[in-house]
Amino acid sequence: MRLRNKPWAEDRLNDFPQYVIQQPVSHKGKWHEVFGNDNPLYIEVGTGKGRFITEMAKAHPDVNFLGIEVYGSVIVAALDLLIEAEVPNLKLLNVDAANLGDYFAKGDVDRVYLNFSDPWPKTRHAKRRLTYKTFLEVYEGILPEKGEIHFKTDNQGLFESSLKSISEYGMLLKFVSLDLHKSSFEGNIMTEYEEKFSSKGNRIYRLEALFQ
Repeated sequence: MRLRNKPWAEDRLNDFPQYVIQQPVSHKGKWHEVFGNDNPLYIEVGTGKGRFITEMAKAHPDVNFLGIEVYGSVIVAALDLLIEAEVPNLKLLNVDAANLGDYFAKGDVDRVYLNFSDPWPKTRHAKRRLTYKTFLEVYEGILPEKGEIHFKTDNQGLFESSLKSISEYGMLLKFVSLDLHKSSFEGNIMTEYEEKFSSKGNRIYRLEALFQ
């Protein structure tokens, strides 16, 4: 993915501490204080421009949401969307997913969403995939017992490797769809990429898995 550099992005993110968490390590083990309630916390790793997480927050006001994106030049678009939407149960976090254990204690997060992650198709790049075993270890470390991962992609190769990685890790697959938009699944909220790819006739794959 080629990103357009936005040198002003960091300053803009810092200008809105009410939406963008500035010192996440200080909230480890007490994220309920950030939102001012004890509602479940769902995170999206790789939130991109924020359409999915914003619409989820609108649809589920009794759940807290956190959109996580490593690229500042991307998450500023999610910030603009959040400012416009004015949903109190959504915050943003500009950090690397590999370091989530630094910011969240065991059980801080109730569900992890992974949507249209970079497929990293070359074998030598497999460790960079967000469903690789080292990332699964990170998610397990911040989710409660039987915590869930919900994953969507249009990339068949990534989906197949993710199924293999998740199964080999010992997780339980509770839902698998090889063509989401032709399934009976209800309540699907599309991401920007999902709308783009599905309009071209691409099949959308989805799974739900839980740690045992």
